Amino acid sequence: MFIARLHKFLTATVDEKSRSHTIFWLMLSLTFAAVYGLLAIKQAFSAEYVVQDDARQHVFWMMRFVDRQLFPNDFIANYFQSVAPTGYSTLYKIAATIGIHPLFLHKILPLFLGLISTYYCFGLCLEMLPVPMTGFIASLLLNQHMWMTDDLASTTPRAFIYPIFLGFLYYLSRSSLLPCLGAIALIGLFYPPYALVAAGILVLRLLSWENGCLRLSGDRTNYLFCSTGLGLIFLVMLPYALDKSEFGPTYTAAEAKQMPVFAPNGRNAFFRPNPKDYWLTGRGSGMFPKSLFTPVTHCVGLFLPLILLWRRSAFPLASRINSKIWLLLQLFLASLTMFLAAHATIFKLYQPGRYTAYSLRFIVVFVSAIALTLIIDGVGNWASTTETKFNLKKLVALITTAIIAIVVVLYPCLVEDFPDVGYVAGEMPALYKFFQQQPKDIMIASIAPEADNLPTFSQRSVLVAKEYAVPYQKGYYSEFLRRINDLIRAQYTPDRAVLQNFINKYKIDFFMLNLNALTLQYVEDYGWIDDFDATPETMLALKQGKIPALASAMTSCAVFQNELVVVLNASCIVKVTRN
Repeated sequence: MFIARLHKFLTATVDEKSRSHTIFWLMLSLTFAAVYGLLAIKQAFSAEYVVQDDARQHVFWMMRFVDRQLFPNDFIANYFQSVAPTGYSTLYKIAATIGIHPLFLHKILPLFLGLISTYYCFGLCLEMLPVPMTGFIASLLLNQHMWMTDDLASTTPRAFIYPIFLGFLYYLSRSSLLPCLGAIALIGLFYPPYALVAAGILVLRLLSWENGCLRLSGDRTNYLFCSTGLGLIFLVMLPYALDKSEFGPTYTAAEAKQMPVFAPNGRNAFFRPNPKDYWLTGRGSGMFPKSLFTPVTHCVGLFLPLILLWRRSAFPLASRINSKIWLLLQLFLASLTMFLAAHATIFKLYQPGRYTAYSLRFIVVFVSAIALTLIIDGVGNWASTTETKFNLKKLVALITTAIIAIVVVLYPCLVEDFPDVGYVAGEMPALYKFFQQQPKDIMIASIAPEADNLPTFSQRSVLVAKEYAVPYQKGYYSEFLRRINDLIRAQYTPDRAVLQNFINKYKIDFFMLNLNALTLQYVEDYGWIDDFDATPETMLALKQGKIPALASAMTSCAVFQNELVVVLNASCIVKVTRN
């Protein structure tokens, strides 16, 4: 009796139970989402200087919304501001207007994005299989994935694809025109590449498979959604198409193939000699993201085709799967089309892998949740074929259900440092405070790793930094290359005139160096600068025993020093090297 009641409770459809049953599973889903989000917030506020890794690129410049005097004429800040989607930057601007600091917002926003994603994930799953427990499993798997990867926590434009695109799919599956159009507009405003995927889905819905043939759909609703949706996508995407950025154009495939940064061992490796790596698994170029089966419970989704091909009588709930599940196939085909289009127009549509990464994650979440539900239903149905009060079948069914529940619910307990979302803690608070006390228009020259943190934690401009070496747009990256090569030459040149000219050209106020930065070993071990033209000549000069002109100022011009870095005053350097 207990097994039968448990089975009925878990596998009951929305029309077999009261609305409170569905609300129970929805609230349970939102509870887990809130718990995961709060755990991440705890990490985010664990120290004074904490920021998500990618937010150092996409959020730092938004502090201009708080203080307009920050980052004046900053080439890097101007670039990241120019590539920020309109909706994304507007959200932060509105928040700053009402007193919410961008760095504070980027730490708390993932909690709310996660909750919204959970709601739409739960609802969309019920459209495919109307079993509330399935919605709970899907939302739980989605949340575990979101908090084991850094997309959501980054609060960069890609973080918004989870709630907004799931909302689009949900409203599309329910044929709710106005909310669906609203979601399409938000996709274009926050993550434009996926507006093209949405367009592909709308077009594919004009086709139907009937009697073994592909035909035009007879449903007028599909034509209404397609015409209005494509029109809206055109309007939303038009400003991006007409934008003539000073940082463009993108590099062509021929140009990119000659650049070390895109080589197999480059920082942004893209062109890989192995076709499997290039087309399937390579970051940026490959169809399948490495985190596709994160958590590993997503692997259960691979068994869904086998379950559906098995005897239908063994899995009664299989008959309740709605035809709306074909939306997942449409999502895959639309994403695959854009993946191939992005490969054909290298970098003009951004990285090809971005078009399939999120789509495949959504698909895997839903098919895994449905597969787990059918397994629970199958073992329960198998155990109920006997009339005895309790026997081995029922024990097996109970144990199987318990194992699935424990593994799915408690999986994060097996993950070290869950949630694992890429927060970076600044380890030099005295350094950040030192620069905060300097004028807001200073320029800092440094190739040291700590330069990545200065714009975020000190709100001061850096000439270059590894974190900002984004190599896709020619207008930006060619200038970045010029700056980094000039900096490397100036830092290691024995010619004092070269160093002085560099300081005057870029109006440098401070140099920041690692204490061993002027040694050959440092240059050889610091992999990031290997790709730049100035590095080989620098290494040759150091091997010949030439002493950098900057060495004479390491002590007399130091204005800050800790156990790792030293900060030199540029005006002092000019005076010292003139003598």
